[in-house]
Amino acid sequence: MRISINFFLNLNFDNNNHDISKMKKFLFTAVILALSSLASSAQGGFRFTEASSLNIIGKLFNDTPNPYHRVDTCRFKGFTKGENEQVRCSAGLAVLFSTNSSAVSVKSEYGYVNNGTNTMGIALRGYDLYIMRDGEWIYAASGAADSRRNTVLIKDLPEGEKQCMLHLPIYSEMYSVLIGTDEDAWIKPLESPFRHRVAIFGSSYTQGISISRPGMSYPMQFMRNTGIQLLSLGCSGNCKLQPYFADVLAAADVDAIIFDAFSNPGPEMIRERLFPFIERIQESHPDIPLIFMKSIYRENRNFSTANDRSEQAKADAAEEMMAEAVRRYDNVYYVDSTDTGGCHDSTVDGNHPSDMGYKAWAESIEKPVMKILAGYGIR
Repeated sequence: MRISINFFLNLNFDNNNHDISKMKKFLFTAVILALSSLASSAQGGFRFTEASSLNIIGKLFNDTPNPYHRVDTCRFKGFTKGENEQVRCSAGLAVLFSTNSSAVSVKSEYGYVNNGTNTMGIALRGYDLYIMRDGEWIYAASGAADSRRNTVLIKDLPEGEKQCMLHLPIYSEMYSVLIGTDEDAWIKPLESPFRHRVAIFGSSYTQGISISRPGMSYPMQFMRNTGIQLLSLGCSGNCKLQPYFADVLAAADVDAIIFDAFSNPGPEMIRERLFPFIERIQESHPDIPLIFMKSIYRENRNFSTANDRSEQAKADAAEEMMAEAVRRYDNVYYVDSTDTGGCHDSTVDGNHPSDMGYKAWAESIEKPVMKILAGYGIR
């Protein structure tokens, strides 16, 4: 089966022929069904279920050939090689299921895997399990392992039904995600308690670089805190108001869009690209709120005069352009309360916050963003 998976999934996804694209989707679906069939037999005391047969939330598009891709790169063009890898990663996706199993494990088949040094491996290629208790999502377990190895996330769970949410890796392309439960237990899709479809497009911050585990990115914390479903399109280093990303967002079925738009582009790029970016999205979404956030203070500017000048120039350009944007366009907003806690220790590498910093970020934007959303009936 491993040979078959790699044969089908390493096909050239950049081919422009629509019929071939449809055939690839068919072949990928056939592989997933084959995996699910194989998973129906117990192995080592566990029975495995392909996660895509349960309930995946957080997706901009629900019809991607690979169910763990965020964007279909056969359909949308213009991405660089690195951007292609990023939009195929599962950042921001989560699987909802309920089970009476006493244990939960995961077995993975990876495509592209990022091995960066400023983010824990559990976040880059691992999983983060939350279980509902008294109406609140509570951390249960997390872990990562090599491809095809069964990783037991938790055992000795209490008897009865457990409602589970499994956050997927932030910087890996998944070919298969098998969830293991006791061989005599049941597992079934869990109806999503999260409301609406709100896209969030941004930089490495939105993707979750430097977090310890997948559920700790600020979009995932905001989602658990508010109950609003966020559809993450975070692309580390590559959120630069590109027109082809505007095309993706324009095509998505969403109720609102939040932007971490000013962390990556320089001041000239902000001034040149912001208005055309807004106008392209509003062609398809004239009546939904577009909520732009102020970028955070990067700690690497504390004693570097060059970094300080560069960051200030970007901030000044964003302030100037957004002041004009909210006057020029209907349904465009600017949230300037983005904060990582006011503590210079809430960083990992000078560029990216720690879990503590991302927690403060999620909390700092919650009230202003929810107020704007409420004005559009998004509660």
